[in-house]
Amino acid sequence: MDQIKNILYCLPFLILASCGPAYYGYMQPVYVGPGVGLGTIIAVVISWSRNKSILWAIVHGILGWLYVIYALIFPKR
Repeated sequence: MDQIKNILYCLPFLILASCGPAYYGYMQPVYVGPGVGLGTIIAVVISWSRNKSILWAIVHGILGWLYVIYALIFPKR
């Protein structure tokens, strides 16, 4: 019963969020360049604090969020 209440409370907000203004004119394309993401930064910090190795920090930075999730599931003892 509580789940149904939660859905009914959220329904007006979902409807309002989906009814954004329609824009049919010209829109400038947005280009997001390459950069360091949040997952990379978190992975490097976690890797450095666990291993104290620059090589592993680089490898884990490339893996990004995969290593963050791994570090959360398997904490170092």
